[in-house]
Amino acid sequence: MSIRSATQLPVHGNPLQLTLATGAFAVCFAVFGSVSAMMGSIDARLGLTELQVWIAIALPVLLGSLGRIPLGLLTDRLGGRIVFIWTIALAIVPTVLLGFVNEYWQLLVCGFFVGIGLASFSVGAAFTSRWYPPQRQGSALGVYGAGNIGQSLASFSAPVIVAAAGYAWGFWVLAIAAGAWLMLFIALAENPPGVVRPKSFRESLSPMRESMTWVLCAYYFLTFGGFVAMAISLPKFLITMFDVTPQDAGMRTAGFVVLATVMRPVGGILGDRLRSGGRAVLLWVFPLTAVFAIFLACPTMMTFTIGALGMAAAIGLGNGAVFKLVPQYFPNTVGTVTGLVGAAGGLGGFFPPLIVGALREWSGTYAWGFVLLAIASLGCLVLVVRSSTAARNEEN
Repeated sequence: MSIRSATQLPVHGNPLQLTLATGAFAVCFAVFGSVSAMMGSIDARLGLTELQVWIAIALPVLLGSLGRIPLGLLTDRLGGRIVFIWTIALAIVPTVLLGFVNEYWQLLVCGFFVGIGLASFSVGAAFTSRWYPPQRQGSALGVYGAGNIGQSLASFSAPVIVAAAGYAWGFWVLAIAAGAWLMLFIALAENPPGVVRPKSFRESLSPMRESMTWVLCAYYFLTFGGFVAMAISLPKFLITMFDVTPQDAGMRTAGFVVLATVMRPVGGILGDRLRSGGRAVLLWVFPLTAVFAIFLACPTMMTFTIGALGMAAAIGLGNGAVFKLVPQYFPNTVGTVTGLVGAAGGLGGFFPPLIVGALREWSGTYAWGFVLLAIASLGCLVLVVRSSTAARNEEN
């Protein structure tokens, strides 16, 4: 039940609802990121192999990716408020259970289901976009996407909490934070006025026949997938490559996440203001990502730091730019397309850690994984150039 009625959509959107959605995504992202943030403590507790570590890190991303599709469909049909409430509630349960894990299989089961926190993105993106007019959706979705800061919250706080209060509280504090925001969301959140009629299942799936849907999926596979992969893998990279402490690795990872998060709304704002919109931003994002991936492949702390921070800025801009394009191309099926594109982005965070882990076992270095990232970035650049050329031809 809405706590206030509204008869028309505000011209400038609704900052309260944007704040509620952003905070909800942040706490969901924090509980999703708890496994990677706690991996140093988990490894010490369970005595995992290298492959077991990477599987446990990647597994939450699987549900976080594929779960975005049904959640996006449900949001288009039922509205974002009720779907977000249930999503937050369901994310809390495995986070609490992670505090009791004593066996590897328990870690995998709880880790898989905590991935629903990452899947929440498609719910809030559809919820937010409907509160804002088209000319402000890039900025609004960029701000909403800043909920990625939840990963920084987990990376920074979990090692500190474990040192102060013990293993289980590294998870439980994040669960408590999510529960507190859930109560606030229940009290204050409301669906936008004038919501369109529920679509049939066939109508909801119609964007899957559009080639632009899959182009956007490719862009987000690299930008958001790169963000997720780096955010969950950085602690492992830093500890293994440079022998830093878990607390130091957590701080450095938090810095990466904060920079990427700050740049995301900038990408959305630029997408609103530039003539070519999000495409103009992406024409810079992908070559820069390729360059900084090569920096990551160089095995010194200085080059790795430059590469990580540069990539954080680039893919943060890219994340905001891509989700300016979603409501631009698909204004009536934002939830569905957000689910599909978001799933692609999540899968972009699932496969790279596994591939990088396998390549390291084969070659003894992480460098080949970063080289593959550079190649993939250049492939996305080709797609942007082709779509930009096609758009100019249509205009002429």
